[in-house]
Amino acid sequence: MQYWLVKSEPEAYSWARFVKEGRVCWDGVRNYQARNNLQLMQPGDLVLFYHSVSEKAIVGMAKVAKAAYPDPSADDPKWMAVDLVPESEFKAPVTLDQIKKDPRLENIALLRQSRLSVMPLKAEEFDVLLALGN
Repeated sequence: MQYWLVKSEPEAYSWARFVKEGRVCWDGVRNYQARNNLQLMQPGDLVLFYHSVSEKAIVGMAKVAKAAYPDPSADDPKWMAVDLVPESEFKAPVTLDQIKKDPRLENIALLRQSRLSVMPLKAEEFDVLLALGN
């Protein structure tokens, strides 16, 4: 199993909307590195859902329901999408400030590549974030 973090502006697509819809095609990714990460995702992988820009916090956990396929919102078949389903909401959002202050997370991709919208997490990082949120 692999672990991931995806970012979304809550004003564009929020955790609450995701939960209400119950499943989403995670499309619209137009960065090569993020696309490559989408291609590596497999059904059952766990994904942390991060509200970017206004909130800057991880708010829940999702699961990959369908592996990468051509992004239906793109004219070019090189762009990929995956399907995600919500798993659980965090009891307390894990803020970017908390992440920055935690020495166990000093090498997390969120801090090293802050603009990347889809990024891998190490199992240890995932476990720390999950514990902080629950």
